Amino acid sequence: MTRERFISEVRGCQGPLRRFLASLCSGNTALADDLAQEALVKAYVKSDAFSGNFMAWIFRIAYNCFIDHTRRTPLASEDIESPEAGRITNTVATEEAASRRDEVQRALALIPEKERTAIVLHYFEDMPAKDIAAVMRAPIGTVLYWLSSGRKHLKQHIRL
Repeated sequence: MTRERFISEVRGCQGPLRRFLASLCSGNTALADDLAQEALVKAYVKSDAFSGNFMAWIFRIAYNCFIDHTRRTPLASEDIESPEAGRITNTVATEEAASRRDEVQRALALIPEKERTAIVLHYFEDMPAKDIAAVMRAPIGTVLYWLSSGRKHLKQHIRL
C-alpha cells in the first residue's frame, strides 16, 4: 500500500476509529486518542502486508492496542473522564438526547469489554457481525451472542 493510499484510507475511518476507542475507554478521550495514534503507527509500519477490508483491519489493530493497554493498566474509575468529555457532539441534539447519550456511555462502561466492543462496533459504527468477528477474532456466533448479551446487560443499567 502506498503512503498516499494509507493516508486516504485513514482519513475515511479516523472519526469512527476515535469514537470506537472512546467508547471502549469509557469516555476517556485522551486515552482513546493515544490508542488511536498507537494503532495508526502500527498499521502504517505493517501497511505493505495489508490486503482486504481496511476499516476492519485498522479496528482490529486498535482493539489489540486497547486490550494490551488494559492488560498493562486496567481502567480505574479515576481514569474515566466525565461523560461530557466522551460525548459525541451533535449540533441538533436536545438536552434530553444528550442526557440519554451520557446514560448509554455510563451503561457501556459497566458491561463486559467484549460485549461493549461488539455493541459499539455494531450500533455506533454500523459494522456487520462478520466484520466484527474479524476485528475481535471470534466466530460470528460468538459475536451474535455478545450482541445479545450486551443488549440484555445494557437494559439492566439504562432506565426505560
